Amino acid sequence: MITPDQVRRIALSFDDTVDDSKGDALAFSSPGKKQFAWTFLERVHPKKARVPRPDVLAVRCPIGRKEILLEVAPDLYFDDDHYRGYPAILVRLEVIAEDELTALLKDAWRL
Repeated sequence: MITPDQVRRIALSFDDTVDDSKGDALAFSSPGKKQFAWTFLERVHPKKARVPRPDVLAVRCPIGRKEILLEVAPDLYFDDDHYRGYPAILVRLEVIAEDELTALLKDAWRL
């Protein structure tokens, strides 16, 4: 399983990455750019605040690539109603390999 500390180490290895994390919720961006990775906030109860899921990371990616990843690796990646049509994919940190996560984060950082 990839830990939050490993995610932080990978994300901060990219030039000019800003750590916007707060509490249990990770968030990374580049100066003047949108966030490229953040902790998934799950809607556990309708009409209540979303809850951080430290085992799932949302990572920015183009919609076309998102659709391919969802199709070829549903054990690693998933989507929910909130993210449908949005250019980010949800990553299960308990099953993704570190090198695959690193490549995904690097691509997101480049966006």
